[in-house]
Amino acid sequence: MMFIDMFLIFISMLILLVCVLISIAFLTLLERKVLGYIQIRKGPNKVGFIGLIQPFSDAIKLLTKEQTFPIMSNLNLYYICPIMNLFLGLFLWFCMPFITILLNFNLSILFFLSVSSLSVYTIMLAGWSSNSSYSLLGGLRSVAQTISYEVSLALILLSYLYLVLSLNMIDFMKYQEYIWFCYIMFPLCLMWLVSSLAETNRTPFDFAEGESELVSGFNVEYSSGGFVMIFLAEYGNILFMSMLTVILFLGSNLNSFFFFIKLVFISFFWLWVRGTLPRYRYDKLMYLAWKGYLPVSLNYLMFFGSMKMYIFILFI
Repeated sequence: MMFIDMFLIFISMLILLVCVLISIAFLTLLERKVLGYIQIRKGPNKVGFIGLIQPFSDAIKLLTKEQTFPIMSNLNLYYICPIMNLFLGLFLWFCMPFITILLNFNLSILFFLSVSSLSVYTIMLAGWSSNSSYSLLGGLRSVAQTISYEVSLALILLSYLYLVLSLNMIDFMKYQEYIWFCYIMFPLCLMWLVSSLAETNRTPFDFAEGESELVSGFNVEYSSGGFVMIFLAEYGNILFMSMLTVILFLGSNLNSFFFFIKLVFISFFWLWVRGTLPRYRYDKLMYLAWKGYLPVSLNYLMFFGSMKMYIFILFI
């Protein structure tokens, strides 16, 4: 029986990863379409019906390109970093709370925090191993930004955990049956969204890939397969953060089709922001993290902690 269970878990993981990769493909198509209509043009519309096969065409084009590597680079790390980046991006999805069989364990939030913080190392080493000034600078900026916003993300998350008193994502579904957390904690929800944008290195916080200064940033020396893996990891993280956002404060009933509608809407928010806002200034980004979000999230944390303690004493 144990072998059958393990086999079913493995099959479920495989199906999940395939679905995630397909959804990443169509998210890139959606992004190009949305940016096209924002800029009053059509976007991809030639390959297949209204451009539906365009993502697969792009994938074939990128993967069949010549794989180049800088002569002075640290070759082993240079090749391993994009693979590890994609692996960690897909590994995050195993904490998605399936109602039936998957790794639906009690410490899924802790798993998310642990795995997401590891992706910093792959970006840092990818920038360093290329042995290029531009990629090193892009890697350092990305690491500073990601570490700064991980602090505020973790503190915002702690406020939610105080209300639920559990590290299992399924419990968020139970607690939001009658009212969503976005009504109770609206400022924290907005802070979570902005911090998620900064955490995934997206516009207006895409300083790791500041084309105007850093010529594509930490991935400047990557081509072909290496670039594809970094690209897939980034979009996988966007989808995962959208899913986590829906679970945390938009009512996470996984049984309903409405859950996936909300997931698409939050993913669309990432693309909408990219087409609307200009790039932020780097010092203001750091100022926002350490002098804006950190004190506010700490105050909220103390408030929800004391409120929970008061209710606990009241019922005793």
